[in-house]
Amino acid sequence: MMNIPVYSAAGEKLGEFDVDEAALGGRVNRDVLRQAVLAYEANKRVGTAKTKTRGDKSHSDAKLYRQKHTGRARAGSRNSPTRVGGGVAHGPVPRDYSQKLNKKMRRLAVRSAVLAKMRDDEVKIVEKLELSGPKTREMARVLRGLGIERSFLLVLPQKDDQIWLATRNIEGSAVMSVEELNAYDLLRARQVVFTQAAIEKLLALAAARNSKDDGAEPADTGEDK
Repeated sequence: MMNIPVYSAAGEKLGEFDVDEAALGGRVNRDVLRQAVLAYEANKRVGTAKTKTRGDKSHSDAKLYRQKHTGRARAGSRNSPTRVGGGVAHGPVPRDYSQKLNKKMRRLAVRSAVLAKMRDDEVKIVEKLELSGPKTREMARVLRGLGIERSFLLVLPQKDDQIWLATRNIEGSAVMSVEELNAYDLLRARQVVFTQAAIEKLLALAAARNSKDDGAEPADTGEDK
């Protein structure tokens, strides 16, 4: 059982939130985390790099000069990769770098990433986060109260355009709902801030998925419908 500090929006510590490590898998699966990060980075690659081979060049294919008795090295056409302006030998061609992770691996990677952050004391919980409007000044005040000075990920129970607008101009910020969480963004952020409703929802979903994977009847969370 881990105890995560719970703060008010003003930065006052209100207590602790108990997290059962078993709900998050019980251990950090580094192999799955590595595979998830590699897949995420590979999927960002466009794969459009291309060079012209000798077959793509528009020069004449005629032999530059006769084969023998010129005193020069034998040569073919101007398209040869050994000549200036010729084609490129073994150059890059368009390709698909994408990798696919199945659903269970993605979910396991998210649980392992959250558990790793908690064990490294890089997770904080805000009891409630309410702003009077989409004001960056108010969000910056909340972050200062929590001691957040570097990159952070703010996790909400559901999408909130007001909080997103108030946060987007803060350097190193990222805002996601529980359903949008992925291992890459969790590990990339220096600090992860959950609202209490968000961490409760995450643990409830994790428990339901664990029950489903174990063959038990899961609780009705409204997910995957």
